Amino acid sequence: MMEYDDNYLICTPNMNHYLTRDGLEKLKKELEELKTVKRQEVINRIKVAREQGDLSENAEYADAKDEQSFIEGRILDLESLANKAVIIDADATRHDIVSLGMTVTVDCGGRTLKYTIVGSNEADPAQGMISNESPLGRAFLGKRVGEKVQVMVPKGEMECMIVDLRGAVV
Repeated sequence: MMEYDDNYLICTPNMNHYLTRDGLEKLKKELEELKTVKRQEVINRIKVAREQGDLSENAEYADAKDEQSFIEGRILDLESLANKAVIIDADATRHDIVSLGMTVTVDCGGRTLKYTIVGSNEADPAQGMISNESPLGRAFLGKRVGEKVQVMVPKGEMECMIVDLRGAVV
């Protein structure tokens, strides 16, 4: 559930995971791959390793079991994410303030930067997609074009001005 006040977006602590439609589709594809392909591959590896005899000193068996554990854990994580996913809805997003799914152009110390605010599961800073939970994302949320924000970064405090705002991604 997202609420707005005059200063910022408030995400209620119900542990929803904000995703774009594209992000949810990628998540579902990965989940399907793990369930139908990767799970079966590791089961076959375990079967072959068991046939080699003594399991206590069988590195292939131990490696396959470790991989199986990782795959099963990832499946559980992805299922939880999918079940708790909240799709960023472009129609329900206010377009006059920075909010989830919006692309914001900022001037930070004379450098023009462009970021899309996404949920933490889709964040990829190298591609300009920053989490709503990151220091930059939190600082920008709820701001309007022309507003200045102070952001704490590893090198200290940085001032950025919001110079443009574009509609939500879907």
